[in-house]
Amino acid sequence: MEVFIALQTWWIDPFISNGFMRNALVAGLLAVLATSVVGTWVVLRGVTFLGDALAHGVLPGVAIAFVIGMNPTLGAFVATIAMVGGINLVREHSSLPEDVAIGVLFVGFLALAVVIMSGHSGSYVGDLNRFLFGSITGVNSDDLRRQAIAAAISLAGVIVFYRAFLAMTFDEVQARMLRLRPRLSHFVLLVLLSISVVASFETVGSLLVLGFLIAPPATATLLVRGVPRIMGVATVVGALSVVVGALISYHNATAASATMMLVAVVIFLSTVAVRAIWNSVRN
Repeated sequence: MEVFIALQTWWIDPFISNGFMRNALVAGLLAVLATSVVGTWVVLRGVTFLGDALAHGVLPGVAIAFVIGMNPTLGAFVATIAMVGGINLVREHSSLPEDVAIGVLFVGFLALAVVIMSGHSGSYVGDLNRFLFGSITGVNSDDLRRQAIAAAISLAGVIVFYRAFLAMTFDEVQARMLRLRPRLSHFVLLVLLSISVVASFETVGSLLVLGFLIAPPATATLLVRGVPRIMGVATVVGALSVVVGALISYHNATAASATMMLVAVVIFLSTVAVRAIWNSVRN
């Protein structure tokens, strides 16, 4: 009986007794839903650097939004769309590899953010820290509504463009032959990635949102085959990271967003280790 009481005290009571923990749980699960379905394509296509660039690309938009008094979320979205447009412009009108365009724009956007922040660091450092590292325990109903809308858009976009994304990921030539317009599909994927990043950076921070985009889908690819299964398992892994990370943070007074990311990375590394041991035993 004491075991069950201890389990309830550790696992259940924090969410029952604290409204901020319930909001954090919902925010984390919505972030996982938005990032896991889009992050699956990021992992399968091997464009992790692109996800990293967009995650950091929100920073100048947020900084400019603070300076001119605009909504930071809108500023972040404008910045990511500007980066998406820049990447596609270089991709369409030069023979350079896409990662060159991503690298140049990534550095440019990050440098712009540093310049803006350095000029207004005293006034905005607290708010900017929230967007860098997240404040998942401080979300409100408006934040949750925005996240729910973004998660719905990400899920709907992946469903509508599933066939095009699948063909583009594994055989771009065949995608052209089937008239699935891989360039348009690539642009749509970038937009969905931008939406999922912007929807999540206020809760987990722009420096940590890449963890949700990459770690759960990467873990899922080690466990199952088939894109729908990978998305499902990635969502489960992400949700587990949110719950366990939130509880560890609550009981040990650690940073909630970072703890969630750390749990997701530990699950990934544990999966890699277990697979390596299993393969060595089988062989």
